Amino acid sequence: MAKAPVLTPQAEDFPRWYQDLINKAELADNGPVRGTMVIRPYGYGLWEHMQQDMDRRIKEAGAQNAYFPLFIPQSYLTREAEHVEGFAPELAVVTHGGGKELEEPVVVRPTSETIINEYFSKWVQSYRDLPLLINQWANVVRWEMRPRLFLRTSEFLWQEGHTAHATYEEARDYAARIHRHVYGDFMENVLAMDVVLGRKTAKERFAGAINTLTLEGMMGDGKALQLGTSHELGQNFAKAFNTQYLSKDGRQELVWQTSWGSTTRMIGALVMVHGDDNGLRVPPRLAPVQVVVLAIKGDDAVIAAVREIGDRLSAAGLRVQVDDRTDTPFGRRAVDWELKGVPIRIEVGPRDLENGTAMVARRIPGGKEPMRTEALDTLLPKYLEDDQALLLRQSRERRETRTTDVADVEEAREAALAGGWARIPWAVLGEQGEAKLAEQAVTVRCLVGEDGSVPASDDAPGTLAVVARSY
Repeated sequence: MAKAPVLTPQAEDFPRWYQDLINKAELADNGPVRGTMVIRPYGYGLWEHMQQDMDRRIKEAGAQNAYFPLFIPQSYLTREAEHVEGFAPELAVVTHGGGKELEEPVVVRPTSETIINEYFSKWVQSYRDLPLLINQWANVVRWEMRPRLFLRTSEFLWQEGHTAHATYEEARDYAARIHRHVYGDFMENVLAMDVVLGRKTAKERFAGAINTLTLEGMMGDGKALQLGTSHELGQNFAKAFNTQYLSKDGRQELVWQTSWGSTTRMIGALVMVHGDDNGLRVPPRLAPVQVVVLAIKGDDAVIAAVREIGDRLSAAGLRVQVDDRTDTPFGRRAVDWELKGVPIRIEVGPRDLENGTAMVARRIPGGKEPMRTEALDTLLPKYLEDDQALLLRQSRERRETRTTDVADVEEAREAALAGGWARIPWAVLGEQGEAKLAEQAVTVRCLVGEDGSVPASDDAPGTLAVVARSY
C-alpha cells in the first residue's frame, strides 16, 4: 500500500496543505483564545531575520525606533472620524481594570496613528523639529472573525512607522521611499517574492489616509496577498491633534504625515509563495539555517566529521546547524529538515568518510549529488545565491503566466475566479465595476501604470487595475 503523503497535496486542497505545513514545519500553533497564535521557535526565527534586515533598512531611511503604549484612550480614536469608523468593527475595548469599571474605556492598540499624534503634537514646535521619523516594533490587536495562522489573526506582530514633515511633497516622497526602497527591495531581494507595487483605490485606502501605496504578491494558488502598505496621511491627523510647527516665515503650519507597516503575514506569504508538496523552501538570504549537516549514523568518526564540516562552513560565513541526533532515525530527520525548507542538507555516513565526500541535497531546485568535502566551502555560497535567484524567477514567472489583460468587467471576474489575476483599464472598470466585482469576492488589489510604475493619481492616463481574489 502506498505511503500516505506527509502533507496534503497543494492541488488537492491548498488551504489544508497550508495548515499542514504550518503545523509540521513547527512554525506556529493556535493560541488559547480564538484568533490568536503561538509562534514557535523556527517560525519566530524567520521573523527575527525579517526584523533584522528591515530594521536596518528603516534606519537607513532615517527613522529611529521608539515604543508607545498598548492601551489607547477611546477618545483618541474618535478625533479622526474616518479612522475610527474604519477600525470600529475590529476593536478590542477594555472597560474594567483592577476590579473596577474604568472612567474611560481603553482600546487595545489596533494601530498607533492616534496615540503617536498625541505625542507628535507635543514634540513638534518648530520647523527645526522636522522631519520627525519614528518606527516601532510591536503587537497589535484587530478582532478577526475568520482567523488563519499568520494571514489573519486577532493579534499579530509588526513594525509601524510614523512620520511628520513640513510639506506635502516631503511626506509623499518619504512614503514612496519606504514603499519601494524598504519594502519592495526587501521582499524581492531577501524574501525572493515578486511583488506588484501600486496604489490602492479610494475604496481600499487606509482609513484616514489620502493615498495608500501597497505591495501585492501572488500566492501559489493564484490569490493575492497584501504584503505591506505605506500611507500618505495628508493633514487629517494633524488637524485632529493640532500637530503644528512654526515655519521659517514665522507662521503656524500643520504638519504633513505618513504611516507604514509590514507584519508577520510575510511568513504566511513565504509559505504560500515558495512552499511545495514536500514543505517550505526558505530563501537562502533569509534562512536562519542555510546549511544543515547530518550524521547518518552514530559513528565517532562520522560525528567528528560533521562537526568539523559545520565549523568550517560557519567560518566561511554560512549559517550552519549540525544535526548529530543519531538516536533519531536519519530518514525522519531528513524529512523534518526538508519540511522546514533549509536550502542545503549535507549528509555524511561511514561510506562518505571513506570516499572523502558528502552527499549534498539542495532543497530549492531539488536533487542530490556527492561532493568532495574540501570543495564545500567554495561551492555552497554559489549554490545558495543561485537558489535565491531561482525562487524569485519562479515567483515572477507564476505571476506573469497567470495574469491576463482583459477588456471588460466580466472578463476580469472570470480571470480572477479561474485562479489568476486580471489587468483592466481603470477608466473602463471604475468605481461601479469595482463594486460589481466585490459582490463576487473579487477586489481591485492596486492601480498600476501600463509600464508597471505607480500612478500619481487614480485617474492618471493609462492606469490599470489589478484584479484578483485575495486572502
